[in-house]
Amino acid sequence: MRALIEGLDDDALNAPVNDYWTVAGVLGHIAYWDIRVLVLAEKIDGGEPWAPGDAEPDGDWLNDSTRPLIHAIRPRDAAQFALRTAEQTDARVAELPLDRLWPNDPDSPIYAGRWEHRAEHLDEIEAASR
Repeated sequence: MRALIEGLDDDALNAPVNDYWTVAGVLGHIAYWDIRVLVLAEKIDGGEPWAPGDAEPDGDWLNDSTRPLIHAIRPRDAAQFALRTAEQTDARVAELPLDRLWPNDPDSPIYAGRWEHRAEHLDEIEAASR
């Protein structure tokens, strides 16, 4: 992720990935979902049980509703924030007890494989950049 972001100039960050998202927007989207994990990790720290509202919502409405806000962030700032947030999230998840993470806890909305979500979107960015 770092190598990709550091290799992108401002024009590349503003380039479309698809009809809805720019490169910077996709990176902001990744950051949003990483932040969600950081917030949910606080429930583990507090010994709180999972609630139905902690589950990932069905449909695309959440991504659709966050897109205008994410695209309002300056592209370079969104990219740098996404990288910092990914690093923070990876470090935080590594500290969490495995018995509170999916799949060990089937009710958990947190899974240690954050890289899977990021890789999917980084592949989209690389494909759009070709």
